[in-house]
Amino acid sequence: MTPPVGAKHKVLVSRCLLGHRVRYDGGAQERLAPLAAWEAEGRVVPVCPEVEGGLPTPRLRAEIPGGQGSRVLDGEERVLTHEGADVTGPYLEGARICLELTARYGIRVAVLKARSPSCGNREAYDGTFTGTRVTGEGVAAAALRRAGVRVFNEDELDAAGAALAALDADAEPPDAGSAGPDVGRERSV
Repeated sequence: MTPPVGAKHKVLVSRCLLGHRVRYDGGAQERLAPLAAWEAEGRVVPVCPEVEGGLPTPRLRAEIPGGQGSRVLDGEERVLTHEGADVTGPYLEGARICLELTARYGIRVAVLKARSPSCGNREAYDGTFTGTRVTGEGVAAAALRRAGVRVFNEDELDAAGAALAALDADAEPPDAGSAGPDVGRERSV
């Protein structure tokens, strides 16, 4: 689903970044100005993959050994709480729901919570519960990236805004997708 010409693309946003108290510890982050503006424009589709996947708030801290959400998607690694409980199922379900939302709303950009075992897009904790960060990504972020969604975190809002602006500038007419990418678009010669 591509928004019609002049329409604004929607963006998937972690609910904790919108001030919703859904973090593992029951907390939330202060809402950042660009996210509030996107919300006011009706662009935001809020999600907490962990809650949507069935985990409560608050919940036990969880990490991925090695910090690689893609390995969880491939069945090669699990998501574990600091007590050793396997919570992989809810993380996979949350990722599935994120993919469903992106398909339903034609979402191609997401802003997710940095370093989360679901949402982290550049770094993750290494699974030792010592605060050690590694290059990696969460389960939902990995699933979204594989589906072609550009995933940013709260420290990358300028880049996310630029990605949305580029998508908005290139929006196709609603029926152009079935007839080919150039139908209904003016061409410069």
